Amino acid sequence: MTKFELFSRKKFKKSWYRFKNYFLTYISSQNVNYEHTCDLLLEPLFKIVDKYTSILGKIMVVLVILLTTFVVAIAYWIGVPYWWNNNKIFTVFLIIFGNWLLINVIFHYYMGVTTPPGFPTSNCLMFNDVVICKKCDSPKPPRTHHCSICNKCILKMDHHCPWLNNCVGFYNHRYFFLYMVYMTLGSLFLITFGANIVFSEVLYKEEDPVGHPVKVNTSLPKTDWVLTFHDEYEDHKIEVDRVAEWRFWCIVVITFITCGVFIALAILTIWHGLLISYGETSIEGHINKFETERLSAINFEYVNIYDYGIKMNWIIFLGLHSGRNWRHIIFPSTHKPIGNGFIWPTKNDIFEVFYYYKQLNM
Repeated sequence: MTKFELFSRKKFKKSWYRFKNYFLTYISSQNVNYEHTCDLLLEPLFKIVDKYTSILGKIMVVLVILLTTFVVAIAYWIGVPYWWNNNKIFTVFLIIFGNWLLINVIFHYYMGVTTPPGFPTSNCLMFNDVVICKKCDSPKPPRTHHCSICNKCILKMDHHCPWLNNCVGFYNHRYFFLYMVYMTLGSLFLITFGANIVFSEVLYKEEDPVGHPVKVNTSLPKTDWVLTFHDEYEDHKIEVDRVAEWRFWCIVVITFITCGVFIALAILTIWHGLLISYGETSIEGHINKFETERLSAINFEYVNIYDYGIKMNWIIFLGLHSGRNWRHIIFPSTHKPIGNGFIWPTKNDIFEVFYYYKQLNM
C-alpha cells in the first residue's frame, strides 16, 4: 500500500467517525427514537430484500414441483418393479398407500399456494379492538400483522413462506400444516420402503447385472458369428452399464432429497404442532415468549388469551365443526376455518366460542 493510499484511508476513517459522532449527537439532542431512525436508514435495504424474496418465491415453487415430480418418477421406475418382483400383493398396498399420500401432498400444496391467507376489509370496523395499520392504512383486527413482502395486512398471520410464495394466514394455515404432515409421512414412506433398494444397489452393488440375451444373425457365415456376437455383446453391455449408472445416481439423489426433506419438515411440523396446541402462530409465539419473560421479571404471569386448551385449539384450527370429523383430515377437503378472522373470543369466553362462530358462519 502506497503512502497516498494509506493517507487517503486514514482521512476517510477520520471523516466517517466525525460524521457518526455528529449524527449521534444530533439524534440524542433532538430526542429522536434511535430504533425508528435505524429502521428509516435501513428501509431501502428492506425493500430490496422484500423485492427479491417475492421473485425467489416463484422459483422455489417451481423447484418444489420439479423435485416432487422427479422423486415420484424414480419411485415408479425403480421402486415399484423392485417390490413387484418380491411381493405382488404387498406392492398393490404400497401403490394405494403411496398414492393416497401423494394426492394429499399435491392437494394441500396447491391449496396453500393458491388460497389467499385472508385480508382485513372495511366490514371488520364494526368489531371492537380494531386499529388502523400504520404501514398500509387498513383495518387491523386482533391477531393481524402486516407482511412487508405482500405489502398487506394478513388475518392471523403466521409467516410468509417462500416455498409457497404466499403468506400463511387464517384461510390457508391448515393447508400449509397438513402439507408438511403429509410430506413428512411421504418422505418417511420412501425412506422405509426404499432402504432395501439402497442396500442392494448402492451399498452392496451387484456386479454384472443380468440383461436380455443377445441374439446373433445366424444367416451370416459361421466365421463371422464370433465377431458379430462379440460386437453385439459389447454394445448390449455398454447399454446395460449406462442404465445401471443412471439407476445408481438416481437412487443416491433421491436418498439425499428424502432424508433432507424428512429431517427438515419433521422438525418444522413438530414445532408448528406445538404452537397450534398452545393456540399461537409463529409471530405470536415470539411475542408471547417475550411478554412471558418480561412479566416474570416483575413477578407477573403472562396468559395467552387465545389459548382455549389443546383439544379446542386443534378443533378450531382444523375447522372440525358442523359435522366435520377425521374424514376431512385424511382426505382432501376445501372446508373453510371457523369464523371470519375478524373476531377472536378470549380465553374467558371459552363457553361462548362455538356460539360466536356459529353466528358468524350463518
